[in-house]
Formats: sequence, structure tokens, C-alpha cells
Amino acid sequence: MCFNNLNRKHQEFVEISNESNNSKQFRIKLCNTFGSKLKGLMIQKTLSEDEGIILVNKKGSKVDASIHMMFMNFDLTVLWLDKDLVVVDKVLAKKGVKFYFPKVPAQYVIEVHQNLYHNFSIGDKLMISQIL
Repeated sequence: MCFNNLNRKHQEFVEISNESNNSKQFRIKLCNTFGSKLKGLMIQKTLSEDEGIILVNKKGSKVDASIHMMFMNFDLTVLWLDKDLVVVDKVLAKKGVKFYFPKVPAQYVIEVHQNLYHNFSIGDKLMISQIL
């Protein structure tokens, strides 16, 4: 898949898989507009283990890749990826904590269920597949 397709201005779903450990695929919502990135998973009541979101930025950044946990009802596994979809940082984000920033610049941010934290390691290469 051409990663430039992730910058289209409408929301859709993509599938994410971890090439480094052959974990199962996740169907996640693509958030590539200011509004969709700001809202993220706010106010959502629950999150199943096979869903999440990917926040797409135009370039790698610490500030643009930061997340907030305001108005969240659950904790999250947050993965920060570089332009090559390699995990460069991760955190178990707790509801009620205001902000999280990656330790290094990241272009993509993936938010998934808190139980998936140990399924990913820094240096893992992820794969994104378009769902048609």
C-alpha cells in the first residue's frame, strides 16, 4: 500500500498487523483530519481488543504526535510509528492523564486496547492494508 493514501481527507478503516511477531490483524479507523484526530476515542464507552484508531500526521514530530486522555473512559495502548511504520515508542496511557508525548518524532499514532501493550515492542515493523 502507498502510505500517501493515508492522507486522504475522508475517514475509512485500515487493517494493521505486526510483521515482527505475526500477531493478528486489527481493524482500525483512519483519523487524518484535525477534527477526527482531536476527537480520537473521546467519550467512547468501550473499546474491543480488535479495534482502535490510527492518527496520521504529514511528517514526524513529537508535538503533532502527542495525545491527550481527556474525557476518556478507559486506558489505551499507544504506539508511535515513524514514516516506515516502525514502532519508535509506546506507552500504556491512563485515563485522566492530560498528555503523552513520544520520546522521538513520530508520524503515526496507533491507539488500541490496553491489553495489547505487550503484543508490541519498540523496533517492531507494522503493516497497513487498505480495506476495500
